[in-house]
Formats: sequence, C-alpha cells, structure tokens
Amino acid sequence: MSNSTLRGQQDLAHPLYVYVGAFVDELQRAGVRNVIICPGSRSTPLALVFADQPDMRVWMHVDERSAAYFGLGMAKRLRQPVALLCTSGTAAANFMPAIVEAKLTHVPLLVLTADRPHELRDNGAPQSIDQNRLYGTYAKEFVEVALPEATDAALRYIRTLAARAAASVRANPAGPVHLNFPFREPLTPELVSGQSLPPVARGDAWQGRPDNAPYVEVQAASPGSPAGATIERSMEMVRRARRGLIIAGPHDDPALAESVARLARRLGYPVLADPLSQLRCGSHDRDMILSSYDAFLRIDAFSESAQPELILRFGAMPASKPVLLYLKRYASCPLVVIDGYGGWEEPTQLASQLIHVNPVALCQGVLAALDRSIEREEPQPSVNQEWVAMWREAERVTRRTLERVIQDFDELFEGRVFTELAGLLPDGATLYTGNSMPVRDLDTFFGGSERHIRFMGNRGANGIDGLISSALGASAGAAESESTVLVVGDLSFFHDLNGLLAARLHRLNLTIVLINNDGGGIFSFLPQAAFPEHFEQLFGTPTGLDFRFAVQMFGGRFQRVEDWKQFREAVNLGRATGGLHVIEVPTERASNVRMHRQLWEATGRALNERAVGARD
Repeated sequence: MSNSTLRGQQDLAHPLYVYVGAFVDELQRAGVRNVIICPGSRSTPLALVFADQPDMRVWMHVDERSAAYFGLGMAKRLRQPVALLCTSGTAAANFMPAIVEAKLTHVPLLVLTADRPHELRDNGAPQSIDQNRLYGTYAKEFVEVALPEATDAALRYIRTLAARAAASVRANPAGPVHLNFPFREPLTPELVSGQSLPPVARGDAWQGRPDNAPYVEVQAASPGSPAGATIERSMEMVRRARRGLIIAGPHDDPALAESVARLARRLGYPVLADPLSQLRCGSHDRDMILSSYDAFLRIDAFSESAQPELILRFGAMPASKPVLLYLKRYASCPLVVIDGYGGWEEPTQLASQLIHVNPVALCQGVLAALDRSIEREEPQPSVNQEWVAMWREAERVTRRTLERVIQDFDELFEGRVFTELAGLLPDGATLYTGNSMPVRDLDTFFGGSERHIRFMGNRGANGIDGLISSALGASAGAAESESTVLVVGDLSFFHDLNGLLAARLHRLNLTIVLINNDGGGIFSFLPQAAFPEHFEQLFGTPTGLDFRFAVQMFGGRFQRVEDWKQFREAVNLGRATGGLHVIEVPTERASNVRMHRQLWEATGRALNERAVGARD
C-alpha cells in the first residue's frame, strides 16, 4: 500500500487511523524523527502511519532484541528520542534487555507496544500476555493508552499524550517511557477509491496546532531561577495579550500569593483563585483576586463576552467545573501551565505550553524583566482597563447577590457554612475542607479576607477517606493559639470515625463542622439524579446514623444546630475552650440542590440587569 493510498483512506469513517495519525503527527512535531519497527499484525495501524509520515525515518528490524539495541545506539549517538514499535506478546518482552540498559544509562527510548484489547486478555487469546508495566521499574513512565476514538476529546488526549511522552523521555534523567496501545480489529482501513485527504477543519484537536507547532510545548528551566530564554518567551506572550487571565490552583508556597498578585496587577490580568491557592486571604494586594468565578462563569452571557487572549495557570487544576468549561469554550486560546514539580499537572489536554519552573521564580523573573525594559524605554504591556473592569464588576455583583439571597433562605444551607466561617475564623486559622460538595462550596462561598487563613484539603486523589485524621495532623502541627476547623460531609465523617481517637490521645484542638445530609450530596447535582428508581440505594446511600454517641465516646463535645446564631456560638465556643468539638449542620439534599440553583438564577439575573443598565 503506497503512502498516497493510505492518506486517501484516513477519512472520518476510520477513527482508528484518525486517532493513530494524530499521535504520530504529534510525535514528529515534538521532535521524534526515527522509529525502529519490527513486523507484526497488531501493530499495523502504527506501522502504516509511521511509514506514511514523511518527516519520520523508518528502520525495519526482524528481531526485537536486536531492534531495541539498535535504537539504543542511535538514541545515544543522536542524544534524541528514538521510538521502538512491536506487536503484542513476547515480541514486547524481547525489548527488555535494551530497556534495562537504557534506564541505567539514561538513554531516551520511546517504547510503543501494540496489544490486544481488554476483552481478549487473560482468556486464551493468541499472542496475548500481560503487557501492563511489562518493564517494571525500568520504564520511567507507563501509560495504558485509551482505545481509539475520532472525537475532539480523544484526539486532544492522544496529541497531549504524544507531547508528554516525547518530553518525559528526554526529561532529566532521560530514560525509557512505555506506551501500550490496545487495538481492536479491523486493523487496516477499508479501500476507498478516489478518497482525498480527511477534512480536518474542526479544530486543532484534529489537525494539530498551526505551523507544525507542538500541541503542548514543554519547557524545562532550572529548579530555582528560570532560564533567560524562558523569561524572554514569557515576556513576548504577555506583551501581545491584553485580555489575559491567571488561574491559580491548589498550591502551598507561602511566597506565591505576593508574586502572582504583583504580576496580575502589572499585567492587568484578573486572577481566578482557588481557595487552596492561598491567594484569597492575606495581607498581599488582593485587588485582582477573584473568588466568585464559580458562580458567574456559569452564566453564558458573561462567558461569551469574556474571550481571553492568554491564560496562565499556576498550581494544580482548580476544583471548579465552570472554570474547566470556560477553558473548553476557548480551547484555541493559548494556555500556559507553570508547573514547579516537573510532573504533568494538566488534566484538561488544552495546554499549549507546559513550563517546568518554580512559579515564584517565574513571576519574579518576569517582573524584573519588565522593570529592566522600562529603564531601556522599551514598549510595555498595556493594561486593558475595560477587560479588568468587566471581571471586577462580575465579582462585585456576584458576591453581593450571593450574600443577599443566602440571607433569605429559611432552611440551613450548606453553602452558608462558608460565608459564616469567612466572618468567624481569626487571623492564623487553618480551614481543612473535605472533598465532594464541601470543597466546591468553599470555592463558591468563601470570599477574600485580609486575615491570613490557610486552606488545606486532600486534593491529590480527592478521596473522602482519612479527612478527620488529616485535619488532626494539621492541628498537631499548629501553634496552641491557632484555630483549626474541618468542614466535612457525613459519609466522609463516617469513613474516618476511628481517627477521632487521636484527638483524645494527644489532646488536640479541632472544631469539626459536620454537614449531615444523610448521604452523598454531590450525586444530587449529577446526571445520576435523573434515575430515581435506584438513586437512593446506589448513590444517595443514606445511613441514618446519629454521630453524637460516637463523638462522646472519643471525649468530644457534640452539638446539632438549628439556626445560624447557634452555629456562630458553637464555632466560637470551640475556639475558646479547645479540645474536640463537632458541630452538626443538618441539611436536606433535594432542598440543597434547589437553593444552589436559585443562587445561580439570581446571579444570572443580576449580571444581565447590570449589562442592560450599562448599555442604557
């Protein structure tokens, strides 16, 4: 089959070849130029597309062991990644000796193994072995690649994976990275006479970034201060973009808040600050810090009018779903992720650049470069005052609307826990927040403050287990005068009841706000709620537990509040007397959903009225 014939068959009827084609295209954009291929059937899609890629040199080898060592020598000589491709089964196992050598001598080998799909594994299918983590610790990274699809989401994923793999195989120390590709039959495209090149105008997920640019450009600067080239490229970006935005996700460097706040002010870039970014509270300049975005980004009229030219993201991805949807709405906008950990904190598959550098050092480097450019009388980034005013006004209107409408609710509302705590927590307090609904309500309803309040949560794996113990550990590390408060749901509380023993054994101070809606409250907001027949059994999971006796067993004080006056008194009592205090806020899941939706509707009306008034 000729190259031209294959190109003519990569149309939308063949998602396998669209998907594999995007992967190979992105590899060459990321600088991979040589691939060693061993013959086999299951690897056909990758082999055909590699052969069809004009910028990729194919080297055929019949023996996999020799092929891998051939690739090892080439990668050593070129100091560049070389790809290895084989079919499934023992063919992949024969790569092992060279991969061991590559790991121990830091040689960049990108190992691509084809595999049977999941339904053909461990059931006697021919040429099938367990290829997951086949090379053990000798592969720097392993990825079980998703099954092929020709959707925008899948193509964003596979392009991002290609860019990530090409960067990881080079990253210091260099070494082998293993991607395992499960493919279903048919493995070859159907012959379509007269077929032209595939239509790829649906977006960069299909056709890649313009001008053959990598889908994700990865830059690695020194661990401390960023290299001059990184600063210069950052300067070029911010000079061009007047409608910029900063997203600050979970981060725990105390110096980040001041640095990001100064950079935001200088550039005129509003900051969407996840509470765990530590930017919302403190003595730093908070003029550009926004905390109500989770509410106003739900309003289409605002999001449609707020198209950015550049987005800088510091820290991990925020919890807010509206932020993710906003990024997807403007997927073509350059998104630069500044990641100081050297990993891949980028779950959206939307980033155009990933810069491995200390975020504080980058902010300070750009600010210093701006100061030097003033001295040299060079052009400065121009602040777009209309852009800044639009975001600030949305923040002001939304915060005022939320606070006003919440006051009108007769029932105890879960989100109000955080508006109340925002006024109650003293300087130096720590607020530990559980996952599922509490962390999302924290995001929406806890505004900014000049007081230094540290926000903590277990947002790595986002589990509901171990939260009481984690908060008690944070309390143990705090000074005697510093308050620690945990806000947690009833299922999370139940999961870690035994953790309360640490409070008694070590005489720790912790106030726990227990939001008890008798089950998994977050599921009432999700599509599962549309299936009421089995909803309570499978998702609501009510337990009907009275936690009073468990708290008392561990020597704690328990109080179930009926109104917000009692809540405030209970929180203040916990601060004043120390020890373990559990304040239960009983809520009802269905009414909690209704009140949240009332707030979104009120926010939408207020923003729309403000927009109409501004036009008039």
